[in-house]
Amino acid sequence: MIYPSATETVPGREQAMRDAADQGRRRSVLVLGATGGTGRLIVQQALARGHDVHALVRSPEKATGLEGATLTFGDARDERALRTALEGRDAVVSALGTPASPLREVTLLSAATRALVGAMRAESVSRLVCITGMGAGDSAGHGGFFFDRLIFPALLRKVYDDKNRQEALVRQSGLDWVLVRPSVLNDKTSGPVVRAFTDLSGFHGGTIARADAARFALDQVNSDAWLHRSPLISW
Repeated sequence: MIYPSATETVPGREQAMRDAADQGRRRSVLVLGATGGTGRLIVQQALARGHDVHALVRSPEKATGLEGATLTFGDARDERALRTALEGRDAVVSALGTPASPLREVTLLSAATRALVGAMRAESVSRLVCITGMGAGDSAGHGGFFFDRLIFPALLRKVYDDKNRQEALVRQSGLDWVLVRPSVLNDKTSGPVVRAFTDLSGFHGGTIARADAARFALDQVNSDAWLHRSPLISW
């Protein structure tokens, strides 16, 4: 478990202990964005922890590699499809993402989150763990020179405009929410230390494995340590 403070470190050797402890608190979890790089790891790790895992995916063709999860097919912006997938669930972990869009407006994340909040209220599901990213909200300007001055303005500004709308919807939802903001994601297996920040005054860029971001997000399903907070996570 990662405890809330300005910065807190968790040695990698404790990850297995956290996973084992979580086996005694199994939940029925809906994963959104399950076909993405981080979403697939969330599904795999949730199954390994013994959770009852459900995923909403757009089509059977997108669902390869999600064996063990119960699948519902539909659009994440469709409240009716979301309500079907949410029936009987205890929590939602959203790893919805969208490609870089330097020219076109982005609305997918906010539209899906608006529908999700309505569906969760209707189905009396209160726990929402939502992955956004470094650069959202008050984490803007903390990505380091290359990210802040080159990548963000050239490729990600419109995506993060929508992430900001998404975060606002989550904050105003009345749900038991946690917003998780990973630093730049990579595909390494795991890092030795995961740090979680709420005070970003000394933070200027970083990276984290998708596997560690998935693990942190899943930890929040059973923990109130970061309830109604938006930690930035990095190595």
